[in-house]
Amino acid sequence: MWTVIYIAQTAKIAERIKTKLTEEGFLVKVNAINLTKTQFEILVPEGEVLEVQEVLGTILHR
Repeated sequence: MWTVIYIAQTAKIAERIKTKLTEEGFLVKVNAINLTKTQFEILVPEGEVLEVQEVLGTILHR
């Protein structure tokens, strides 16, 4: 099962996060969602959520 770990505001941010997480060895999917404007869900396998959250913190604070 895939779990949403982050919602990016732009495609550029979503792609950057996906690239960095993939480089770290994680499986990552990006889905466009349509609310008031297009946003992008970053999804990872449920079993990797805790590990990904640690890495995601460092990615977002660069």
